[in-house]
Amino acid sequence: MASGVQVADEVCRIFYDMKVRKCSTPEEVKKRKKAVIFCLSPDKKCIIVEEGKEILVGDVGVTVTDPFKHFVQMLPEKDCRYALYDASFETKESKKEELMFFLWAPEQAPLKSKMIYASSKDAIKKKFQGHRLIKLKSLPLNCPLPPGEGEQRRHSFLMK
Repeated sequence: MASGVQVADEVCRIFYDMKVRKCSTPEEVKKRKKAVIFCLSPDKKCIIVEEGKEILVGDVGVTVTDPFKHFVQMLPEKDCRYALYDASFETKESKKEELMFFLWAPEQAPLKSKMIYASSKDAIKKKFQGHRLIKLKSLPLNCPLPPGEGEQRRHSFLMK
């Protein structure tokens, strides 16, 4: 079901900047986004960047000790959001980095909000080609592991 919601150019630019890892100076790396949250514009016609809802790589270890926990705490308790999170984790085989796209839809969110975010996700998924969607219904704020670490924990909180 398509909602007719558009995706702002800034959202696409941020996705591209997070997706493409260029050889950068240490200062440029610090300005790189670790996480960013998107919302619908007040008129519900466009997906935009939610002001002030981002984590920079340079913040990690300085003002943000646990980036995933901080990311989860930035999500509203009673409304839906889209988000990108640049996860770094280790498996038995190797170190991995994965850009994850989330649809946050907590149980306390109004039904109308859940419906418009769900019906608008295709518009943003088309812009974010090649990245899977992870639907989050709820996640404890003390969850220490980012998605991708610990399959059991992942499946107990995430729905694909």
